[in-house]
Amino acid sequence: MAVTKEAVVEKLRTVNGPDFSGNIVDLGLVSDVFIADSKVFFSITVPAARAPELEPLRAAAERAVKAIPGVAGAMVALTAEKKGGGMEAPVPPRPAPAAPRPAAAAPRPAPHAPASHSQGKRGVPGIAAIIAVASGKGGVGKSTTAVNLALGLAANGLKVGILDADIYGPSMPRLLGIKGRPETVDGKILKPMERYGLKVMSMGFLVDEETPMIWRGPMVMSALTQMLREVAWGELDVLVVDMPPGTGDAQLTMAQQVPLAGAVIVSTPQDLALIDARKGLNMFRKVDVPLLGIVENMSYFLAPDTGKRYDIFGHGGAKKEAERLGVPFLGEVPLTMNIRETSDSGAPVVVSEPAGPQAEIYRGIAGKVWERMKAEGAGAAASGPAIVFE
Repeated sequence: MAVTKEAVVEKLRTVNGPDFSGNIVDLGLVSDVFIADSKVFFSITVPAARAPELEPLRAAAERAVKAIPGVAGAMVALTAEKKGGGMEAPVPPRPAPAAPRPAAAAPRPAPHAPASHSQGKRGVPGIAAIIAVASGKGGVGKSTTAVNLALGLAANGLKVGILDADIYGPSMPRLLGIKGRPETVDGKILKPMERYGLKVMSMGFLVDEETPMIWRGPMVMSALTQMLREVAWGELDVLVVDMPPGTGDAQLTMAQQVPLAGAVIVSTPQDLALIDARKGLNMFRKVDVPLLGIVENMSYFLAPDTGKRYDIFGHGGAKKEAERLGVPFLGEVPLTMNIRETSDSGAPVVVSEPAGPQAEIYRGIAGKVWERMKAEGAGAAASGPAIVFE
């Protein structure tokens, strides 16, 4: 049975607005409804100052939509964005609450929940450390680097997951050759997909590959939060987050709400890419995320017939930039046919050609990242073995 926007909107009329004043549809609080593969996506506009206390309203709307026959899932976000139709009028404030009772002793943190680098960041139980792989611009091979980094960490004996945070252009289903939809635990928590020893979650598993995600910031942030916190990750030493390119909502959501153990920046040697890489570095610094280092991807081209090296995009730019900024340089990854071919075929080079020179490069980068994490104190809680270079 196909789910229609009309049915969703009609169901949402049964959800009371803030302070039980009418329903959220007639109050003009519901955004356009987006439906893909029987999953429903929309946002609810509320005053920014009241967003935390109105979380039950969001949850009620989500439950209402999930109860519609044929709905496979729902993703609902609260947003403070203003629109026409009377939504500029603020929702009447509630009376001030009574003074709270003295707080009891704070509960002990969940096992392996990583400590935060700043106040207000909540770790994910079972995950010892979370690292972001980012780039200032697209097209520099960030996702290929992220997946091979994750596989390199796993090859060095760690329990690893990878979260594809690029909502608009998810790559992990193709890079890892994974098809199908994730199963759920009790209809609420998603089970991550698994391949090559990695636990994987991506928006690409939830919608068709050719379905465009025409979302604004609040929906992206809500989707990221759910893929991170409503997934049965289990016990992991490291969760690698493949960030979308740039310095937008997704990056800020991860940096400000999650205790990232650090960030890896991917760039090519050319000046244009390095300009954008600097923006990414500065963003993470401003939000107190440790910089684990820079990877120079597509550092040089090796001709498959002669083995001759060509510096197509220049050479050494990222290394010089790392030295200038005082950031560790993690290594150079060449532009080779087998990296491209194995990535396109869903069998990244670290697992398809583990004895090859490119796999050795990625394992070396993974080792440096792990050592850098331990130096920052982020890897101390993990139970993984020491890194061994072959």
